[in-house]
Amino acid sequence: MKNQSLKNSSRRQFIQQSSALTGALVVGMYLPLTSQAAVGDAAMPVLANAWIQISPNNQITLICARSEMGQDVYTSLPALLAEELNLPLSMIQVEIAGVAPVYINTMLGGQITGGSTSVREAFDKLRTAGAATRAVLVQAAAQRWNVAAANCRAMNGKVMHSSGKSATYGELAADAAKLPLPEKPALKSPANFMVIGKETMRRLDTPSKVAGKAVYGIDVKIPGMAIASLAQCPVIGGVPTSFDASAAMKISGVIKVVQISDGVAVLAKDFYAARKGRDALKIAWNEGSNVNLNNAVVRKSLEEGLSKKGAVIKTVGNPNAVFANGKPLSAQYFLPYLAHSTMEPVNCSADVSNSKCKIIGPIQFQQGGQAVAAAAAGVKLEDVTIETTFLGGGFGRKLELDFIRQAAEISKAAGMPVKMLWTKEDDITHDFYRPMSIHNVEGVLGADGQLTSLKAKMVSQSVTARAFPGFVKDGFDPFMVEGSNNITYEIPNLEITNVITDTGLRVGYWRSVSNALNAFAIESFVDEAAKAAGKDPVAYRMASLSKHPRAKAVLELAVKKSGYVPGSKRFGVAQMECYDTYSACILELDPTAKDTKVKKITFVSDCGITVHPDQARAQLTGGVIYGLSAALSNEITIENGRVQQTNFNSYPSLRQNQVPVVEVHLVPSQEKPGGLGEVGVPLVAPALVNAIAAATGKRIRELPIKA
Repeated sequence: MKNQSLKNSSRRQFIQQSSALTGALVVGMYLPLTSQAAVGDAAMPVLANAWIQISPNNQITLICARSEMGQDVYTSLPALLAEELNLPLSMIQVEIAGVAPVYINTMLGGQITGGSTSVREAFDKLRTAGAATRAVLVQAAAQRWNVAAANCRAMNGKVMHSSGKSATYGELAADAAKLPLPEKPALKSPANFMVIGKETMRRLDTPSKVAGKAVYGIDVKIPGMAIASLAQCPVIGGVPTSFDASAAMKISGVIKVVQISDGVAVLAKDFYAARKGRDALKIAWNEGSNVNLNNAVVRKSLEEGLSKKGAVIKTVGNPNAVFANGKPLSAQYFLPYLAHSTMEPVNCSADVSNSKCKIIGPIQFQQGGQAVAAAAAGVKLEDVTIETTFLGGGFGRKLELDFIRQAAEISKAAGMPVKMLWTKEDDITHDFYRPMSIHNVEGVLGADGQLTSLKAKMVSQSVTARAFPGFVKDGFDPFMVEGSNNITYEIPNLEITNVITDTGLRVGYWRSVSNALNAFAIESFVDEAAKAAGKDPVAYRMASLSKHPRAKAVLELAVKKSGYVPGSKRFGVAQMECYDTYSACILELDPTAKDTKVKKITFVSDCGITVHPDQARAQLTGGVIYGLSAALSNEITIENGRVQQTNFNSYPSLRQNQVPVVEVHLVPSQEKPGGLGEVGVPLVAPALVNAIAAATGKRIRELPIKA
């Protein structure tokens, strides 16, 4: 994997550099928008752009602006380009982008990979860039041969004329670069797609991963680099006040010990020596304000938040009306802190020297990384380069910037390049956790048994208030409303309220963010309403989905594919719209098992046009398993400010022999693509507790189940 050289460029600088690439065609679709993204002290304009580079040797490269963490941008985004350039996917090479305003994700306001936005945000702009490039290549060929462009066609890396003349895209690149790009080139109809949506598509990054050539953050090597192991305060937020490194320095292989703002790092020739040296350190800590924090204190603060007014997110009809002969229902739901627990622990490499800083690592937020590295290294923003490796899982953890700052601080203090490696224990005990939340849901059943009124209040800490405080206005966090303000049910009287409560522990965006929190409460409550009405939970939902035919269709298909039997006591169901994708989940319990055991999960999604069907199913399957692990056994607990879980033994992921049969089905659709990377997660937990309620009559309103 290469890293492209056009880093840290303004638009003007990019154009100047592009013109210097003699004989190469570089396409940047520049579409200025009105919104801006604040990164550090700088405000960068949000741009939508696509980069294509065609070299004289006919090498065609997509500079990929999103991080590859297994979700398939290394293949799905090139597929968009290949489609409009009339190329087989195998002809596209990929380079991961550096930092520049043009790479900002227009759906998120920063150069960020997250929110299941990568394909959604790129679908039109990359195809437009490909179509525009194809148009100027054809025009360049027509001018060279003095023929009508209508009699030329671009295919498989060549432009051909009906007379038999042909030239490769690379041979035409220099001439094409001189032509103006059409602003609105004609895009292919989905009926004519040759790449997008084909089952034969194979991932471009698989060969390098199978061969062990793919570079993850943990694989980075810099000449003269030391390995750093960082001791951090057992209480998150604590800082070192003094340390004794004499024992550490006696260990063979240890090079030096340096203090940074939030820890003490031991540098050595290898990780074994660095870790052994770290264990030998004697450190005095100021444990900070969280030293007395525990789960009971956090939960009490959230419960107190239920009595607060909060921010009313959505109102339909009159949710406070008194309904004659209505049957009231109410329930309270609780979800714990969760860790991201990626397979690749946090790591980052840094080289601070000669008033410059280079950062190499598994990064989801490149602009933020550049800003914190500049501050930590004491250099100008433009003197920081960011190189993004493959990520061994992200799930939102590598949106954070703490590890980038730490690596830069260590390199600066030590005066040498370093690779900082956290242990798995470091990773789990010093995460930015999914917030703990409490949900109060109230409803009224009408004469027909359907919900005529619903009021849902969520109390939780706000990740956005910490990470991007400018986006939180009057108590409204746009990411806390995911899964609640987009309810698909037709409920005539509705009120959605959020209450932000700062619990003290640092929190972060976790795979599917608030969709998982809100879906658990709402889909559990709808199931309870169906029970109270004496109706089948599938039929009950169907009756309220008349305005959402896509939601109804996925539920119908899930019923068909799962073998769902109305009245059966082994099935649980849940459905929602999440990241523009409509999904339904039917979970089947094993009736022969003594304890709770999931036999099969059927997951159906309508994600619009599916760019890479095989990977779409893989994404949803992975999300389902991730969500099931969390529902069954995952939680973060705190005592005296210390996280109690440390590794997979106390924060387990499902092992292969514990994974049930997972069937994923995609509904053919011509709608614009929806998200997929996080969509499989939210519905599993409510489907599971709904199945348990059907089987046992016991309603579980708190996670994890720990059955």
